Amino acid sequence: MPNIAAILRQEISRLARKEIRHQTQTLRRAATQYRKDIAQLKRNAANLQSELTRLGRQAGGFISPPIADGEGAGVRFTAKGVHSNRARLGISAADLGKLVGVSAQTIYKWEHGLARPRKRQLALLASLRRVGKKEAAARLQKLGAKSGNGSRRGR
Repeated sequence: MPNIAAILRQEISRLARKEIRHQTQTLRRAATQYRKDIAQLKRNAANLQSELTRLGRQAGGFISPPIADGEGAGVRFTAKGVHSNRARLGISAADLGKLVGVSAQTIYKWEHGLARPRKRQLALLASLRRVGKKEAAARLQKLGAKSGNGSRRGR
């Protein structure tokens, strides 16, 4: 005759395994559903981001993408860089200020190392590095700014 303790132990083990299997199966289903939901949310976010980019292009680049917390931190800033980028675009400090959303005095201070731009302004300055003369002039024209070369020579 088998030992009653051994039979009880086997039955308890069997029931425990069955219960654990049931509990983990429920958790697995939930985790699978959460992964599907996260993937769908990522797809939606990517679609919205591409739609924002498309609308920004249609609006002439005036819709700036949202700036993440650390996005402006990775961009290098030098006073000489602001001046050379402005000279490359052939625009005045006032016009560059209109593109970035600051005053001409602020641009002057940045170029002379008396001040530093904030993260959002730094990101906008960095985005202007990829803009050519024609696009900068078009943006200024849409803003209603006078587009010139920034100097008084030849006027």
